[in-house]
Amino acid sequence: MNQHSHHSHDRSGGRALRRALLLTLSFAAVEFVVGWWGGSLALMADAGHMLTDSTALGLAALAAWFATRPADQDHSWGHGRAEIIAAMINGAAMLVLVGVIVYNAIDRFQNPVEIRGAAVLIVAAIGLVINLAVLKVLHGGQGNLNVKGAILHVMGDLLGSVAALASGAVIVLTGWTPIDPILSLLICTLILIAALSLLRTALGVVMERVPARLDLEGVRSAMNEVDGVIEIHDLHIWQISSDRIALSAHVVMEDLAIWPELLARIDTLLLDRFDIDHPTLQPELAKAGECSHANPQCHG
Repeated sequence: MNQHSHHSHDRSGGRALRRALLLTLSFAAVEFVVGWWGGSLALMADAGHMLTDSTALGLAALAAWFATRPADQDHSWGHGRAEIIAAMINGAAMLVLVGVIVYNAIDRFQNPVEIRGAAVLIVAAIGLVINLAVLKVLHGGQGNLNVKGAILHVMGDLLGSVAALASGAVIVLTGWTPIDPILSLLICTLILIAALSLLRTALGVVMERVPARLDLEGVRSAMNEVDGVIEIHDLHIWQISSDRIALSAHVVMEDLAIWPELLARIDTLLLDRFDIDHPTLQPELAKAGECSHANPQCHG
């Protein structure tokens, strides 16, 4: 006997994500063109950073759209895993971008080029304002995991814009051009951290790893504390998508007649305390000699 508990997933913040994506992607294009024209590797690196974060925002918006699509005969879990596949592609692309920027930064140390510091300074300042605007837009969203993840990406963009701004300021004030490849390497570090984090999360979902914020034994212990439960075994927890968590377990009890009430209490516990919104629970009748912690009389 299997029971499924379904809860609403319409918490995507899709409108805020789409607006943030439009702002970020539009300015990334402007920043790259001006960086190329002005000879600033730091500005082009920041544009690359904004581009990768635009992709992350796009994935979040895509996830929001996929979340509205119902499961079908071929996709009984729905379509949430598409965002995980895209995230892995995005992470790999970010690693390639880091390699290209590092290669060019090393070349700049050996072969300096003229940099239009004033143009870099102005565009980097505009980029900082754009990123602040994007943060404001995202804070106006519904605050789900997608939006929170997007905010972390934009915070990285803010740091990248500050680095590009510092590069332009130093060049304008002192004419010292090595600051440009130095700060481009700093931006590469930000991209690398984001890429590795993204790949780690995506691979964890593909490998059906227990979500990092959950402790398997902690969940088991909480379920065991529900009145009427004797034992929880065959417990599995995994992610269906970035913001949907599934659980399956066998629940040993003394009397199958209490199963509907017990199931409701466990479902509420899992959702309220752990945000597990798709539990599948199998009831089992206790064997002779087994008894519940909630019924001390049976301990004799």
